[in-house]
Amino acid sequence: MARKPAKDAPKIGPKIRRLRREHSLSQAALAEKLEVSASYLNLIEHNRRKLTVPLLLKLSELFAVPVDQLAEEEESRLYSDVMEALADPIFEEFDVRNTDVRDLVEVSPESARALLHVCDAYHTTLTDARSLAASAADDPDGRGSLGGLIGGLGASAQSAADVVSDMVQANSNYFGDLEDEADRVRREIGTVGGTVRSLDALSEYLHQAHEVRVNFVEPRDGGKGDLPMIRRFHPQQRLLEVSQRLTGASRSFQLAYQIALLSAGSVIDMLLMEKGLKDGQARALGRVALANYFAAALLLPYDEFLRSARESRYDIELLQHRWRAGFEQICHRLTTLNRPENRGIPLHMLRVDLAGNISKRFTLSGLPIPRHGGACSRWNIYSAFLNPNQIQAQVSKLPDGTAYFCIARTVVKGGIGFGAQRNVLSIGLGCDVRYAREMVYADGLETGNPDRFAEIGVACRICERMDCTQRAFPPVHLRYKIEENIRGPSPYTAPGWPHHHERPGGTR
Repeated sequence: MARKPAKDAPKIGPKIRRLRREHSLSQAALAEKLEVSASYLNLIEHNRRKLTVPLLLKLSELFAVPVDQLAEEEESRLYSDVMEALADPIFEEFDVRNTDVRDLVEVSPESARALLHVCDAYHTTLTDARSLAASAADDPDGRGSLGGLIGGLGASAQSAADVVSDMVQANSNYFGDLEDEADRVRREIGTVGGTVRSLDALSEYLHQAHEVRVNFVEPRDGGKGDLPMIRRFHPQQRLLEVSQRLTGASRSFQLAYQIALLSAGSVIDMLLMEKGLKDGQARALGRVALANYFAAALLLPYDEFLRSARESRYDIELLQHRWRAGFEQICHRLTTLNRPENRGIPLHMLRVDLAGNISKRFTLSGLPIPRHGGACSRWNIYSAFLNPNQIQAQVSKLPDGTAYFCIARTVVKGGIGFGAQRNVLSIGLGCDVRYAREMVYADGLETGNPDRFAEIGVACRICERMDCTQRAFPPVHLRYKIEENIRGPSPYTAPGWPHHHERPGGTR
């Protein structure tokens, strides 16, 4: 089933124009390379002619940009993020419309990203200020943690997380240099007769290649000044301590992570420098993110893992068994299979906690994932909490008609044993409904019948579904009224409900 274009999504013409200018090409010069007339290219750049598949492939090769990045997904994500940002109550007095946002993203994407940067900083400062106020109330004399909060105001890890998330998204969660480094280290491990799926082989490699000893130890009790320990590296003693309460898969991953820092640290630093993450918390968090990427690439070799994913039709539990890895680790690795010449299904992935906070977000499927706060409560990533450890499948559609196939399941993070600290999270993984049949979980579902799709939104404040019984907030882009004598699906009723709803001054 072909995916419908979002009705308010930006078109590809302005991006072609930007790429042409970035490569210092005139319209005539690019038209000659594409073997079309300059007038025809001009119409394409102004969205007055559709771009054919052969031309799209030529442009992808000419500008060295993957087809899925050259197409509308990147602009659509930016558009969705800006719409979400403008849904904040601080913008209520401004009549900013959908068309305004679309024009901003098309004409000046850097300005749109600058707006997002300001909004991210606002959310970070707001969160810090609330924490500061709470601490002041608990500590009126200004002692204790208050000074530390003041010192850290505006420099929290939230903004760093946004920067790193944007970097991963901009690279389609694929880093070829780290894949190559992982292949090199895997060959080195093989020369000593080991396999990366063996704790002994990983430990031996750390010892032989880096003179690092590995001890599996009982985690510290988390007393005063002592945080619970999962992994701790002592550079001077060349000693790596890993909690023995972790599962075998988690212990292997922690060893692979340390190998990443020691064997591929220079490559990681180079990539961060190229992406503009040169210092501060963003760089530190970026090192962690790329070391995690390397660890997954080391333990789950690209070609072999992708082949087994296709053979099993993305049966995650079967892949867990074959590769001796955790559910989240398998899902995350599936989102990185974006090598241009050998791609997996373009997926999205998100992780939420019981409070609805999104702690991990990435999308190649086209599904807009909120940047701050929670997503639509109709998403199965939330209902998964009602059926722990069971995979929930859902075929759903957004108000603009785009449809997605998604699975979700809870996972428990933490150690093994009585008294171990644990955290319950939900992992969501999905794709455009066109790819649903490539996943075993779609068997038996009506993926070709839009009338049976679950109706979802992105987030309440920017959702058009006025008849939603789970609406928590009023929409910022639609007219609504609160009628004391009529109770509709929610307190926020569209004018003329149930017959129709109106938009303020046209579409926003």
